[in-house]
Amino acid sequence: MTTLNEQLAKLKVIPVIAINNVEHAIPLGRALVENGMPCAEITLRTECAIDAIKAMREAFPEMLIGSGTVLTNEQVDASIEAGVDFIVSPGFNPRTVQYCIDKGVAIVPGVNNPSLVEQAMEMGLRTLKFFPAEPSGGVGMLKALSAVYPVNFMPTGGVSLNNVDDYLSISSVLACGGTWMVPTKLMDEGKWDELGALVKAAVEHVN
Repeated sequence: MTTLNEQLAKLKVIPVIAINNVEHAIPLGRALVENGMPCAEITLRTECAIDAIKAMREAFPEMLIGSGTVLTNEQVDASIEAGVDFIVSPGFNPRTVQYCIDKGVAIVPGVNNPSLVEQAMEMGLRTLKFFPAEPSGGVGMLKALSAVYPVNFMPTGGVSLNNVDDYLSISSVLACGGTWMVPTKLMDEGKWDELGALVKAAVEHVN
């Protein structure tokens, strides 16, 4: 079975998605899959997020699907029930991390300084989200952390087509989380061809 790290490393870019309408889940999933990005991190910042994950999981069983902006144990439970492959949190909350470990679901918590990296390592984690990447020092900070700690990172927050290569050039970086290829505005307007073109361009850029 392919590990989460192997899947992330193969994909290189993970679309971080805020979805406002559950009916958008299927056309969104189709746009991602058909354009070479069979993955999604659906952030739990909208009311329909869990239902969107359920719909996407049912329609695209082979997709790699994560829930993002997970802040509570209740959201962990809802995410697992919806069928996610992994969970992402913006910060490092030991309670949430331990709950995910106990539940047997992978969690990629957010860190942006040495102390948080060490706390995550103390709990056995070796794959971490570097967030918010650009405001936290960007490539320079990530290189400094990578020189010291034997962990893998998924930088997210301010990553774009303009700087994704810089992040991916760091050996500790498995993949980058990004929103630029999945604008909520295009989803709300039903412009799936335009969104698909952005996804395809992102895939071609990193491969």
